[in-house]
Amino acid sequence: MQCASTNNPSLTRVILSRGRLVMPPNCFPSFSQITNAHFQPTRALRITKSSISMAMAIATPLRPTSLRNLHLLLRTAPRFVHNQFRSHSTSNNTNTPSSVNPTEVSHFNALASTWWDPHGSSRLLHLMNPLRHDFIRKCHGVQPVPALTANLRYLDIGCGGGIFAESAARLASTGLVTAIDPSPEVLGVAQAHARRDPGLGGKLSYLNTSIEGLAKPRDVEEQYDVLSLFEVIEHITHPAEFLDVCQGFVKPGGWIVMSTIARTWMSWFTTKVVAEDLVGIVPRGTHDWGKYINEEELRGYFLEKRGWNSPMVMGVVYVPGLGWKEVGGSEKVGNYFFGIRKDEV
Repeated sequence: MQCASTNNPSLTRVILSRGRLVMPPNCFPSFSQITNAHFQPTRALRITKSSISMAMAIATPLRPTSLRNLHLLLRTAPRFVHNQFRSHSTSNNTNTPSSVNPTEVSHFNALASTWWDPHGSSRLLHLMNPLRHDFIRKCHGVQPVPALTANLRYLDIGCGGGIFAESAARLASTGLVTAIDPSPEVLGVAQAHARRDPGLGGKLSYLNTSIEGLAKPRDVEEQYDVLSLFEVIEHITHPAEFLDVCQGFVKPGGWIVMSTIARTWMSWFTTKVVAEDLVGIVPRGTHDWGKYINEEELRGYFLEKRGWNSPMVMGVVYVPGLGWKEVGGSEKVGNYFFGIRKDEV
């Protein structure tokens, strides 16, 4: 095999053998050359800007968008090695910007109509909801003082269509669920669905706002026992500022609980390539791999600030046909739950 450059630096000569692209080490074409190749199985070829679809069919089973994602990942991955919280301290910043990203709001507005369809775009959220409650029970189980059995107050941030908020409001131990979301279309779906159950009227309140726009608690009685961030923080551009604001809403001895995704090569492959591009079980554009957060980053953020204790983590894996299952250690590669308790006064 030979790989010889022509006088035109944008062209490379390679050989196909038995329908496969063959080339020696140190002679791999660039991403743009691969995606622009015109494959001719029986002879040498010149990589040009034509016949993209045929190149895709032979070079890889992935869609063009997947290959572009891979190219971007390989090109930009080093900038995500740093801790997600490294550059966003707000200790000296009194003007906290909104955590709402208009692009994210627009994306979820478009999904509003199918939020309560158990087989629609939010199918994985419906399947995950029982594990949310399991995780909260586990968190309460490690407390030195047993959790309240009545009048628990929940603040569900980024509630979406209300899958968790409704289920939490139906618990006998719940006194009040305040659920907030910046997306008016999605929140409208949540409110309409809640009206179907008159029993939720006194226990569930929806507000179209961000956490920054929510009135701050005036005393401990107005703070919350559980602040939930389910599938939220991976959509936040500056998670440190966001969590700084959230902390003031949690009462002493209360919990922040969340579910999110670790920032790993495996999570990029499963959530971006497989879930969004190949299988389509998650709407394309739902996730930005660069915003994923590792468990140790969350743990370090809270424990460094002090005032927090008992970090809890639970890794989960989606098994087709079976739903979400707890798998020990999987928090290091993909989806996981994280919880942490605020110190008693």
